[in-house]
Amino acid sequence: MHRIFRLAHTILSVYYAYMLEYRAELLFWVLSGSLPIILMGIWTQAAQSGQFGLGAIDFARYFIAVFMVRQFTVVWVIWEFEREIVEGKLSFRLLQPLNPFWHHFASHFAERFARLPFAFGLLALFFWLYPNAFWIPSFGNLSRFAIAIILAFTLRFLMQYTLAMFAFWIERASALEQFSFLFYLFLSGMIAPLEQFPPFMREIVLWTPFPYLIYFPASLLVGLPVDFGRGLLVILGWSTGFFLICRWLWQKGLRQYSGMGA
Repeated sequence: MHRIFRLAHTILSVYYAYMLEYRAELLFWVLSGSLPIILMGIWTQAAQSGQFGLGAIDFARYFIAVFMVRQFTVVWVIWEFEREIVEGKLSFRLLQPLNPFWHHFASHFAERFARLPFAFGLLALFFWLYPNAFWIPSFGNLSRFAIAIILAFTLRFLMQYTLAMFAFWIERASALEQFSFLFYLFLSGMIAPLEQFPPFMREIVLWTPFPYLIYFPASLLVGLPVDFGRGLLVILGWSTGFFLICRWLWQKGLRQYSGMGA
């Protein structure tokens, strides 16, 4: 067990230092996730002249929470894995005793800490511009949010890593991610809180993995009513399913990869 912790500490330290080399680019990566802030302005303005179930302050807090959730859950592993396959770099990864999955997971996990100072800086700016939206989450909400955000990141990573396995058979597996992003965009709660969906549609959407990537942790942070127990079970269920599919595709893909002479 001590060896595992030492290995985890070493690989995370290495990738954290690697990410700090790109700290100038990290600012632009953080800014690229500012779509929720744009939507915040649209929804808060609309809430002042319509009946949406949430007030202007509620919308402002929700989309600020969405912005923070996006900083913790953004994933790009499919493009990295696709490049490794196309360029043949995966062969060198396979010579190492550690599964390539953990290299990608560690780089993503370490990048969260590298981008946090920029994210918190922008968060302070938003609260300065919208002081009425400032709030301090309760300890219970913050604790549940921390659990949900870790599970949401894991689920998002497993979803994209599973799609990345198709790079063994097609050159542009990232096209699958771009297609699935349409569902992610509209069903995750990034565009609008699920409270704005018709009740029957909302119930259906809640059985898909997408709301638990953004809506679920964001709602926990701002205190919107969500079923925490059900959310955890759905996340764990989808994560287990994607993990099993990913492992099956990995075994099949390795035979395909070696068969191609790589």
